[in-house]
Amino acid sequence: MVAGVAPFPSSCPSSKLSVLVIDDDHDIREFFDYFLSGEGFEVTTLADPTNAIDLLRDQVFHLIVLDLEMPKLTGLDLLPQIRAIDDDIPVIIITGMGMLETAAASIHHGVSAYLVHPIVPFVFRETLARIARKRRLVLRDEDEVHAAIGRQSRARRKALGLTLKQMARRANLSVSLLSQIERGESSASLSSLFKIAIALGVRLADLFGER
Repeated sequence: MVAGVAPFPSSCPSSKLSVLVIDDDHDIREFFDYFLSGEGFEVTTLADPTNAIDLLRDQVFHLIVLDLEMPKLTGLDLLPQIRAIDDDIPVIIITGMGMLETAAASIHHGVSAYLVHPIVPFVFRETLARIARKRRLVLRDEDEVHAAIGRQSRARRKALGLTLKQMARRANLSVSLLSQIERGESSASLSSLFKIAIALGVRLADLFGER
């Protein structure tokens, strides 16, 4: 039921966010555990939806992935119970049905996204990124931010055909510092990043890989 389960590149930034996956299907739980763990999330999977509320009371989660069709308790029945104890947590609905009325009912409970099987990894990844931007969830740790800045600045410099020495002259920064930044080994100051962005002709946000 899952499309593209074979190994795929992980482009979603590293994260310490915690995700609760509620689905009675073992294969689906296994897929989400594999996928989300690979993306850097802390993953808890739950086969029995009747245990979800106690778990939500005991632990802190940043996101819920919820199947609609489960034998003991449907996702639509569980949603209002979730909202009764947490009216803010993002919920992604996963279902094998494509019924518009089901989607409308889940959206009524403040669902952040509604995806239909088969789950396509890059679509799910984009859904996670969109929810994170909207909810202002921090997905990147410090090392990943440094690495992202390094990748972006190096790629842009090479696209412009500039050597490190030429770039250093443009930005009025040392070759050593620029080299460390491009390798993701240096926490550059905001002033240095601004100089790099100006020298590369990009916005400061572009260095972080933001769109």
